Amino acid sequence: MKTNILKSVIKTLVFVFLFISCSSDLDFDQVNDLTLKPVFVANLAHFNVPANQFVVDGQAQQFASDIEEFDAFRKEFFNENLVKAELNFEIENNINRAFTLNILLLNDNDKVLQTIPFAIPAYSGTSNVIKYPTEVFENERLRLLKHTTKVGFLIQVASGPPIDENSLGNLKLRSSATVYMEIE
Repeated sequence: MKTNILKSVIKTLVFVFLFISCSSDLDFDQVNDLTLKPVFVANLAHFNVPANQFVVDGQAQQFASDIEEFDAFRKEFFNENLVKAELNFEIENNINRAFTLNILLLNDNDKVLQTIPFAIPAYSGTSNVIKYPTEVFENERLRLLKHTTKVGFLIQVASGPPIDENSLGNLKLRSSATVYMEIE
C-alpha cells in the first residue's frame, strides 16, 4: 500500500512540474534582425587558343580579340545584395612567344569601365602556369563592376620567333569569381 501511495505522489509531482515548467515568450521580431552572408565560387571565363589561330590567311596577327555578353548583373537580386567580388586568373602559355592580355569590362555602350592587364612571358620549355594576384572589387570599383554587361579579351602578340599554321602550343586562361553577398 505504501508503494502505491509513493507512486501516486511521484506521478502527481511530475505532472505538476510539467505544467509549471519555465517558459518564455517567443520573440518573432528577431527575424527582422536576420542577415545572411552567403559566399559563392563560380567559374568565370576560360579560353584555349592554339598558336596557329594567331595566323590568318598565312599572316601572323599581332592582335586577337573577342567580346562576350556578361549578364550576371542584370539580375536585380544579385546586383542589390553583392558587397564584394574577387576575381582569380590563371594563364598557361606554352607558345614560344610572350603576350599581353587585357580583359576589358564594358557597359551597354561598349565603353570600357575597367581594364585588367596581364603580362604573359614566352614559353621556355618548363611549366609556364601563372597565377595572378586576386582582383578585389569593393566600393567604387564594385560599383563599376556592377555596370559591366560585356567582357572583352584583347591579346597582343609580342615580337619573337615566327608563328605559322604549323606552330605548336596553346594560350590558356582559367578564371573564377568569389562573390560575397549580404541579404537582410
